[in-house]
Amino acid sequence: MDLILWRHAQAHEAEPGCDDLSRQLTAKGEGQAARVAKWLDRQLPESTRVLVSPARRAEQTARALGRKFKFRDELAPEASAEEALAFIQWTAENGPPHKGAVLLVGHQPMLGQIAARLLGVDEAACDIRKGAVWWLRSRQREEELRVHLLSVISPELI
Repeated sequence: MDLILWRHAQAHEAEPGCDDLSRQLTAKGEGQAARVAKWLDRQLPESTRVLVSPARRAEQTARALGRKFKFRDELAPEASAEEALAFIQWTAENGPPHKGAVLLVGHQPMLGQIAARLLGVDEAACDIRKGAVWWLRSRQREEELRVHLLSVISPELI
């Protein structure tokens, strides 16, 4: 299974009393989302499941891709890596239950925590920047689950 982690692009700072879920992308964030979406669209299999945080900034990021997606509370800003992994049914013992590709559009620190756990590294090593994509691939090799980091794409590099 391929697990693609896409952090929402740059959003406006939270205003006092503002609902965090309603924060929108800045003009720079819209450009970041568009550039990364164009790259992703060329790379992703057509059958990729796209799952998105209910936050407006994540929705705007995902919409740039132009594919169908589903909102998932398990990807909300306050959600945990455990909740997201449980939702996609990825266990430490067996990895993912199915093949194919899943794209998660969400937030830090959760996306970085997912990457760190699957790669077996310290969470501090997996700080996913705004608008960036981390592409992970899992494989069963001789009854051992292996997860590899295939690509890290930053909007500034596209």
